[in-house]
Amino acid sequence: MVVFSVKPLFTIFVVSLTLLVVLTLLSPHYPFSLNPISREPSLGEVDIWSVRRLMEWRPCKWWLQGHLTALPLETNGYIRVDCYGGLNQMRRDFCDGVGVARLLNATLVLPNGFADVYDLDYFIQHMNGFVKVVKTLPPEIATKEPVPVDCSKRKGQFDYVESVLPSLLKHKYISITPAMSQRRDRYPLYAKAALCQACYKALRLAKPLETKASKLLDAIPKPFLSLHLRFEPDMVAYSQCQYPGLSPASVKAVEAAVALVERKPWTGELARVWRQRGKCPLTPNETALILQSLSIPPTTNIYLAAGDGLMEIEGLTDIYTNIFTKSSLLNEEDFTSMHGNTKAALDYYISINSDSYIATYFGNMDKMVAAMRAFTGLYKTLFLSRRGFAELTSQGLRGKELMQALWKVHRDEFVAGRGSALPECYCEFKL
Repeated sequence: MVVFSVKPLFTIFVVSLTLLVVLTLLSPHYPFSLNPISREPSLGEVDIWSVRRLMEWRPCKWWLQGHLTALPLETNGYIRVDCYGGLNQMRRDFCDGVGVARLLNATLVLPNGFADVYDLDYFIQHMNGFVKVVKTLPPEIATKEPVPVDCSKRKGQFDYVESVLPSLLKHKYISITPAMSQRRDRYPLYAKAALCQACYKALRLAKPLETKASKLLDAIPKPFLSLHLRFEPDMVAYSQCQYPGLSPASVKAVEAAVALVERKPWTGELARVWRQRGKCPLTPNETALILQSLSIPPTTNIYLAAGDGLMEIEGLTDIYTNIFTKSSLLNEEDFTSMHGNTKAALDYYISINSDSYIATYFGNMDKMVAAMRAFTGLYKTLFLSRRGFAELTSQGLRGKELMQALWKVHRDEFVAGRGSALPECYCEFKL
């Protein structure tokens, strides 16, 4: 007869079970791990979009819930918002102008050319209750030109109530170009709501332009990345940066642009400091290197959202061969009949509807696109770090070491999230 001792077996079982539980809790893959150090994915393991984010910007509930202060029965007058520059600068100024009109209890007169790009009836419909908008002026002022009011003040913060309202009450019809130095955080909520509504819900492309943009979107193979690349001669000239090694054609184009803008490139120590501050546009070759460091495959379909005259584009297309542009997808008649702002509108439309969006700059278009993508729940959006690239290369990093460092810079940026074009309309949400 064989007799087993229960006590030693029980002891072995308990010890084994305890070890198993401890190892499980310490495992970085266990969801309730006690181990505070979990290994972050490194270069080549996953692409940038697979990294878990900690925070996102989403439209604030106070605006979306639409609890509005009723519009006053009487208007203080009419304000025409005059906008200048590129499409996205004009859009930013126009949105600000809508907020100003509501702040001053004015009726909004749409700027010249508005209907060339945007759907007029759609805008008026979606601004109902936020601000008064007219298609045509009343007879008593229809034949008059608005009195221009200077809003270009730069010292301190520009106050519209103090500086513009008296002119509006006196003349009843004025024109403004919104000041960059305004303090939107001082606006009452109803003025902020009008600004947010105008910028993110009420502006839709005019029907003919939207139809063309939709056809262009359909023609791009899916999924695709929209890449906003800025390396045109005028962009380089304005940056005052030097780029050794450019082709003779690019050098000639930059010299011609420098002569027009009358801004000479920085030299010596000033040039180094300027570049390290992130002031220099990324070249197509530098852009391709960063995309590779983010594990963006060379077979990725890329729509190039860019203006005319991109230089050194071979630095990108030699590595990323599936490149699509407006000019390659539209017929020649459609493309040549468009002007700068309507072409920019196509890039904007494609970019807010792309599977992912990467910008080599942080200009007006990039801010607007990022905000609209956040509005519709598209968060595969990233701004390449010019400053990070300059700092890392100045340290002598090259090859795999440089790419690993670039991965970390952009991973940390993507994880933390970025703000929107009009942060008054968006709030932080921790994930």
